[in-house]
Amino acid sequence: MKTFAIATLIGIAAGLLGALCGVGGGIVMVPALVTALGFEQKKAVATSLAVIVIVALVATLNNTLRKGESLIDWRIVALTAVAAALAAWFGTDLMHRLSNQHLTRLFGLVLLVFGAKMLLWK
Repeated sequence: MKTFAIATLIGIAAGLLGALCGVGGGIVMVPALVTALGFEQKKAVATSLAVIVIVALVATLNNTLRKGESLIDWRIVALTAVAAALAAWFGTDLMHRLSNQHLTRLFGLVLLVFGAKMLLWK
């Protein structure tokens, strides 16, 4: 029951932050799954990616059904999705070869770099 409650809270936080800021999967779920539920980094990443599929579909549906101008640029979606899908295929292979410790450090470094850039530069 405790795991269910924690997973629900992680989902709520990820969903709200994802809808407001375009983040949630990696930034919220991976650290939360590792620290709160004791997942290894690889399992947290894989679980987060699976959750994001559903979250992204729901958010996209809601953004598409809204009255007024659509916020989605479907040309950019098509181009970016193809590139991201190809990169994700090879990225998951790389993830399987790296240790959990290396993945955790890489994840932390990426968060620090982008966080600093967002805080210090426009």
